[in-house]
Amino acid sequence: MRNVTIAATQMACTDVVSENVERAEKLVRDAAGQGANVVLLQELFEGYYFCQDELPEFYARALPAEGHPTIEHFRGVARELGVVLPISFYEEAGNARFNSIAIIDADGTDLGVYRKSHIPHGSGYQEKYYFSPGDTGFKVWETLFGRLGVGICWDQWFPETARSMAVMGAEMLFFPTAIGSELLDPSWDSAAHWQRVQQGHAGANLMPLVASNRIGTEPGRSGTEMTFYGSSFIADFTGEKVAEANRTDETVLTHTFDLDDLAEKRAYWGIFRDRRPELYDPVISLDGRASVFGVD
Repeated sequence: MRNVTIAATQMACTDVVSENVERAEKLVRDAAGQGANVVLLQELFEGYYFCQDELPEFYARALPAEGHPTIEHFRGVARELGVVLPISFYEEAGNARFNSIAIIDADGTDLGVYRKSHIPHGSGYQEKYYFSPGDTGFKVWETLFGRLGVGICWDQWFPETARSMAVMGAEMLFFPTAIGSELLDPSWDSAAHWQRVQQGHAGANLMPLVASNRIGTEPGRSGTEMTFYGSSFIADFTGEKVAEANRTDETVLTHTFDLDDLAEKRAYWGIFRDRRPELYDPVISLDGRASVFGVD
């Protein structure tokens, strides 16, 4: 048996970095106290979700990965508690800026960075103004508690993200998130849709999936506000939710999985054995017209 306990968290953010780091650390400590080995914090938890507005002043929030104060802080926390921590941050790299995540192993080692591949752009989610499309490609991280595949928010809507990490050897999937109300249509509630899509990724790839979202109402700088709906959850290898937070409360969720048992189930089920990647050319084109048969 190779039991691993994974945790999802959710919290409301202020506009003060030190307050958010302190609150996030408390959640990590609470999760570790419940036996968690891998703890997921939400996307861009250092402050408000600033992508409600297109304002150049927010570019100053980006900092290089090397020596980043929040990453360094959580390296110490990970080392002390013996937990794996994916840490979301706004990365400056030369003249580029990325929505990135650093993977901190349970001994405090910084394993490297993944840069968000899919960048959304819509009312209240104006991320193309702030982030370049990630250039790292999908990654899988060998940690002291198993192999992690980590995507970021909008990545979670694309089955190619989850499948790519699964075929690269991931044993668990993690998605830090910032999602809530839609400014163009306040009646549109995507929470259940958001969950079901990711539950499908867990079921299709026969592995646990963890999603952490933020809570609370945050003001924009142009008279808008967004309410984030939480609903963070953990799904098992069939896609069933085994732990779920509500929409409003700061929460730590945990669940334990036997990774060896799940590996046997994936082998038995035959999903990866029976894949036909030579037939999937249409997926790598924008209009679906690419074909191994040479027919348009």
